[in-house]
Amino acid sequence: MSQVFEGYERQYCELSANLSRKCTEASALVGEQKKEKVSEIKAGLEDADAWIRKMDLEARSLQPSVKTTLLAKLREYKTDLNNLKNEVKRITSGNAGLASRDQLLQSGMADTLTVSNDQKGRLLMSTGRLNHSTDRIKESRRTILETEELGVSILQDLHQQRQSLLHAHNTLHGVDDNISKSKKILAAMSRRMSRNKWIVGSLIGALVLAILLILYFKLSH
Repeated sequence: MSQVFEGYERQYCELSANLSRKCTEASALVGEQKKEKVSEIKAGLEDADAWIRKMDLEARSLQPSVKTTLLAKLREYKTDLNNLKNEVKRITSGNAGLASRDQLLQSGMADTLTVSNDQKGRLLMSTGRLNHSTDRIKESRRTILETEELGVSILQDLHQQRQSLLHAHNTLHGVDDNISKSKKILAAMSRRMSRNKWIVGSLIGALVLAILLILYFKLSH
């Protein structure tokens, strides 16, 4: 249900009940008092027409499922407004006899009471729906606040986890640097060991050659 439509509906129902009461009062008046009251009623009918048009525009702008219900209700209000206009015409005609006027007055009072009771019922229903919609809005707002608080908590947890991951990444980066340095040191040591092996081997070969030469000279003499 559209809250805008309900607002227009409430305004129209109040105006319609007021116009019905004025029609009843005008039927009992005569002369200038009656003319003034009829002028007030006609001005009110123009306002009622405006509320009907606003309800019609609002209803036609809604979804089909809602629009169908509201347009059916709007037809009832249009019928009610036409009855009020016919009542004003009857009041201003002044051609009916006294007995006929009394009969119509009694009928109009009965119809007015029926319409007023019906309008009051609709107004109470509209007020109930409005209160229910307000409760739903409050509940939705409370849920949104709870969701927002949960989202903030999750973001804080994610931030802490991000900081932990960055710290771990920096630690791993430091370990990689140390491993690279260790590899370089081991490679240098390996090259030194290889060079030392060649030097020791050369020295051993030279000593063996010297020993052989010494033995050769001794044996030859």
